[in-house]
Amino acid sequence: MGYVSLNGDGARKLTEDERAIRELVDTWLAATKAGDLRTVLSLMTEDVVFMVPGQKPFGKEAFEAASEGMTNVRIDGTSDIQEIQVLGDWAYLRTYIEMSMSRPDDEALVRRSGYTLTILRKEPDGRWRLARDANLLTAEM
Repeated sequence: MGYVSLNGDGARKLTEDERAIRELVDTWLAATKAGDLRTVLSLMTEDVVFMVPGQKPFGKEAFEAASEGMTNVRIDGTSDIQEIQVLGDWAYLRTYIEMSMSRPDDEALVRRSGYTLTILRKEPDGRWRLARDANLLTAEM
């Protein structure tokens, strides 16, 4: 539970929880790119808290409202998971994210990159969901 074993050649063998968490991250990115807000919301706990520079912490309702205000924005990005630690029904991950945002009629892209520290919780249905997220992305110059 939460430990990574090595296979015969010394390489890391992913745990079932780590695979599920990586799948959550992949699903989040794909749903964001597709504009599928319902799927993104389903990947969060009801009591999720987001922390971003310059704002007070906010929850799922505020995330949803802000996302609905960006219906004409194209978002694309990549996530490089630097670390995953699973501790029972809780886990954290540290990632490096690069993302770009643009409107369909606007050639200029806004690019942001940086690190996030995310806390996940395994819910009673057995699925991992995002519970807390500290997002340190900043605009690229």
